[in-house]
Amino acid sequence: MEYQNLISTVKENILYVTINREKALNALNKDTLTELADVIAFAEKSSEVRGVILTGAGEKAFVAGADIKEFSDYNGEQGEELAKRGNQNVFNAIEGSSKPFIAAINGFALGGGLELAMACHIRIAADNVKLGLPEVTLGLIPGYGGTQRLTQLVGKGKAIELITTANMINAEEAERIGLVNYVVPKTDLIPKAEEILNTIKLRAPLAVAAAIKSVVASFNETDGYLVETQQFGKCFDTDDFKEGVAAFVEKRKSVFVGK
Repeated sequence: MEYQNLISTVKENILYVTINREKALNALNKDTLTELADVIAFAEKSSEVRGVILTGAGEKAFVAGADIKEFSDYNGEQGEELAKRGNQNVFNAIEGSSKPFIAAINGFALGGGLELAMACHIRIAADNVKLGLPEVTLGLIPGYGGTQRLTQLVGKGKAIELITTANMINAEEAERIGLVNYVVPKTDLIPKAEEILNTIKLRAPLAVAAAIKSVVASFNETDGYLVETQQFGKCFDTDDFKEGVAAFVEKRKSVFVGK
């Protein structure tokens, strides 16, 4: 896949996506969001892709925010449409994907960049990163799900503090409050993400997708218990369930095919 602002490649069933605007600290402009929407859709429909690692180019930034110059003269209606389109095509699309997305946070994750990381299912941070939502310093609030996902991850009080002060936190603090899953040296960032996905790749793909859908449902305007019950039942109709049970009885490793 050829993109102007992304580097993407599939290797051993993992889709590696790098936001490649290093000179702009990988800021999310309109074209980058369009390309992200395309690669997310590709990941979802591709049988070859079992998981995605998302990171930023260079040493300084994962994504340092949105490209403010693009919407500096927007009115309220245009701003609402900007958030609605971005959420539908990128941020909610990542969270709702049946393929696990891991954010490998290699540098500054600010504003829309932190929102992008929070939309991913798992977050790993290099030990030198800074994270924050500085939107109120511009007279705005996070518009790509930041107020919702940060609250889900760290709780209401901490989310309100971080959003209203616009203070940045370091990787250690982010791990302590549950914003990231792991903090590792930068050289271990991609290997740690690969380690997690390689473990997930051993599991039944349809069951992994059902688990993600059920967990995500618990935070939306949906009866998460009902979704879990439905997805649990659907697993019984899969070949992978039959294989998993047979392998357990026969005391061997399962060989799942995603059917």
